[in-house]
Amino acid sequence: MDVTPHGASTAEQIAAQLTEAVHEHRVLPGMKLSEDEVGEIFGVGRTVVRQALHALAHDGLLTIERNRGAFVAKPTVKEAREVFEARALLEPRMARSAAERTTPGDIALLERHISEEHTALRNGAPGLALKLSGHFHVEIARIADQATVEAFVRQLVSRSSLVIALYWRRRNAMCESHAHHALVDALRRQDGDAAEDLMKGHLLDLISQLDLRDLPDGAQSLREALGR
Repeated sequence: MDVTPHGASTAEQIAAQLTEAVHEHRVLPGMKLSEDEVGEIFGVGRTVVRQALHALAHDGLLTIERNRGAFVAKPTVKEAREVFEARALLEPRMARSAAERTTPGDIALLERHISEEHTALRNGAPGLALKLSGHFHVEIARIADQATVEAFVRQLVSRSSLVIALYWRRRNAMCESHAHHALVDALRRQDGDAAEDLMKGHLLDLISQLDLRDLPDGAQSLREALGR
């Protein structure tokens, strides 16, 4: 029976740190997450590790293969296109709904997100900026007050991080800041037509940045990726 030592990480905390590492491209698609190594890094037993890994698998960030173990998911070319095409179908209407419900507090939060993205880029942390950029889209889903759509968008944004790690044409590219500024301006005006059109154009632009021939080299070790 596994017993988590006092002060050791919980499954939820481990899952959160691994998810952040994936979103920030410190842990890349295809990397194996050994139960023993994860347990050693976080000071926990196999039961806790398995709970954390199954949580990531449920979110689509890991694949667990019988007799082989857990690997960071590696979307195929077809899956990469499907992720962004699904976002292009869902998010424009979501942005229209958000424009009808946006409050001054929502605008302040979105502007803070953009500011934090810029700070991350200035500090040489493009992975963090990418994660914040994805969260910007999730926040718009929250503002739209459509729980089912928000859940889909949250999962698609997570999958997008894997796609970007594999297929992005410009390695340090992410959502252009002017696109997010324009979306915030449309939401501030509560202009649903503009918000829908801007989101549609923004996502089509992101799709155009996929380079299906561009695959990354091998990653660093898991311990190095997690900075532990």
